[in-house]
Amino acid sequence: MKTFAFTKPATVAEAVRAVSGAPEAVFLGGGTNLVDHLKLSVARPDRIVDVTGVLPDEIREDDGGLYVGAGVRNSDFAAHAAVRERYPVLAEALLSGASAQLRNMATTGGNPLQRTRCLYFQDVTTPCNKREPGSGCSALGGATRQHAILGASEACVATHPSDLAVALAVLDARVHVAGTGGEREIAFTDLHRLPGDHPDRDTVLEHGELITGFTLPAAAWARRSAYRKVRDRASYAFALVSVAAGVSLVDGRIDDVRVAFGGVAHKPWRATEAEAVLRGARPGEEVFRAAADAELAGARALEGVDGGNAFKIPLARRTLAAVLRELTTEEPNR
Repeated sequence: MKTFAFTKPATVAEAVRAVSGAPEAVFLGGGTNLVDHLKLSVARPDRIVDVTGVLPDEIREDDGGLYVGAGVRNSDFAAHAAVRERYPVLAEALLSGASAQLRNMATTGGNPLQRTRCLYFQDVTTPCNKREPGSGCSALGGATRQHAILGASEACVATHPSDLAVALAVLDARVHVAGTGGEREIAFTDLHRLPGDHPDRDTVLEHGELITGFTLPAAAWARRSAYRKVRDRASYAFALVSVAAGVSLVDGRIDDVRVAFGGVAHKPWRATEAEAVLRGARPGEEVFRAAADAELAGARALEGVDGGNAFKIPLARRTLAAVLRELTTEEPNR
């Protein structure tokens, strides 16, 4: 592991200045992703700035919705009564995300910023455009079972690993960010980037910008929401495909709906094409299939030495239908 300086600032402003002033500096929250990368030499910062003592760690009412500080631990977030009642998709996503020990450490602000779990990204002996821009993508023609079917590029086919991020995307959350130029807000759906020619940039955040919290809007449909994660084993595994969705029904029709996929792209994938098909329709297997087909029309499977990932396309269709079936036939807050 490379030697680094360690800083523990007293304020958010001090933390921002400490990272902004050093090109190779990074923030440390719970460390559940960064520490792994330090051990693997994937991350080689010259300064680590511990922000756990300065980030807001409260959950409070905010104009009918909720404000969630970036310092809130994932376990506390999932257990909060207002979250469980008004945003069940969040609690379900958090509880499916990792072991209890990791949830006790992981921060709400850090979880959506975790980097891909692509095995080539984590193996510093192999070329990886995300780790070393311009070096190549070892996944192409390699092991691709876990990789993207939507939004990929020739530079990168990796997927984003966060379950919480998929739920925040479906909820139209807002991200509060502090930087040297002051504070700003970003729509959560705009936070992450598709790889394009620059897969080394996961988000639109500038170096030194720090997430301080999230706002969850008031939304009736969020009470009837769910998260389903399909994975190789029931515990401590990343999604092959996941679906977050929220639905409101009026007179037997889908009045409003939100859908997002996880495990299929470089970012949480908001399924706007599926939403357009579903909105105003009577729920049923035919419309669920039509919604999935509309969203997955651009999906592209990858061949690979491990059999590739073509199975993800029908798996995404079935998972979406299962979640929509559940939400349109059961009462919310089940």
